[in-house]
Amino acid sequence: MEKLHLKIEAMQKEYIDEVMQVEEQAYGEHHWSRESFFNEMNNELARYFCAFSEKGELVGYCGCWQILEEAHITNVAVSPKYRRRHIGEALLTAIIKSCYKEMIKYITLEVRVSNEPAIKLYEKYSFKSLGTRKGYYQDNNEDALIMWTENIFYDKFKNRYEENLKNLEEKAGISYKI
Repeated sequence: MEKLHLKIEAMQKEYIDEVMQVEEQAYGEHHWSRESFFNEMNNELARYFCAFSEKGELVGYCGCWQILEEAHITNVAVSPKYRRRHIGEALLTAIIKSCYKEMIKYITLEVRVSNEPAIKLYEKYSFKSLGTRKGYYQDNNEDALIMWTENIFYDKFKNRYEENLKNLEEKAGISYKI
């Protein structure tokens, strides 16, 4: 597979129509509303990023809330036709970069217990499971795995992150504008 070239930048209100297309493709009928994304764009705690292909197509997005020393990842979605091409990983690195920039120490998220590819990605970046939320997902009552990082400024985390980032950049050309 040829090397993918991505541009990752802060989500803008004018991207919402394209974001909604990815959201609907990724999550089917159980997805966020357009209003939810507009609200996030007005939320001073929220940081959202979009990934664009070299042709300018919005191929994925992610978001988090940054509160004091913690970031909570709210969503990561990649267009189904672009999955398995490291876009979700590139979006995760954008969140981590933003956390370093904002001096956020810890990152947390919930992920469906059945979403093994996502769980493996988070584990690759040193997220650890610290329990479950029973019946968390309303569409099918599936449990969510709660995952956390240790302090991202600790050498153990930072070294692993930098190694993963180097490997990712060998697979995909990524420019960040965050």
